[in-house]
Amino acid sequence: MTETFAALLLAHVLADFVFQSNDMAKGKQSRDPLTLGLHGGIVLVASVVTLGTWHWGLLGLTAVHLAIDFAKSFAPKRLWAFLADQGLHLVTLAAVALWLPGLWAGGLWATGGWPAGWFADPLWTQPLWAPALMALVAGIILATRAGGFAVGLLMQDHADGAPPDGLPKGGATIGVLERGLVFLLVLAGQPGGVGFLIAAKSVLRFSTTASDRSASEYVIIGTLASFGWALATAWATIALLAHLPPIGIPPVSP
Repeated sequence: MTETFAALLLAHVLADFVFQSNDMAKGKQSRDPLTLGLHGGIVLVASVVTLGTWHWGLLGLTAVHLAIDFAKSFAPKRLWAFLADQGLHLVTLAAVALWLPGLWAGGLWATGGWPAGWFADPLWTQPLWAPALMALVAGIILATRAGGFAVGLLMQDHADGAPPDGLPKGGATIGVLERGLVFLLVLAGQPGGVGFLIAAKSVLRFSTTASDRSASEYVIIGTLASFGWALATAWATIALLAHLPPIGIPPVSP
């Protein structure tokens, strides 16, 4: 069941945060039928590919996904709506994994049902590590890409005149990098390194925020939200990985 959930989770984050453009997001918000249909097709194809199999239940999963997105289009563009939307999607994925726990086990990637001659290496016959790798990839996408949307929605109520000047999209890029580093540090068993990141960012931002209270508070709120999201995502990924066959990467020495 956990392997099925990991595969469906990767399909979800790919459909929502990698293969969905800003124009598609706007089209969904305006309830454009073609955009919703295209997004549904991406969800379905991504699910089939990550699982390595087809089942009619995936059509139901796609329909529920679109229903959640349609309902979200009536909500204000706020952090709570984003979290509720993603929370409902995760509950749906878990429900499908409970209902059809054998989807992964019967799929191409788990059975090694490759056409003759495709892979001679026995490593590829039954890649037990694949679900853990999928969970890891999904986790880092949620930490970096999804975290950017979450933090941006949180900060929009504090943005009136507060953001300090800088490079176009510089703050967003810094956010992706810092969340990615936090995620990797926690997964590598080196959470103490997060403190050094906070200290480094504080030093680099000091000259900008020392004399401007609004800018200082804006940076503090954004930094805490960004680091908090990355930490929560990393710990959730570790919890999921604990229930999956290991990838086989040796632990990092302290």
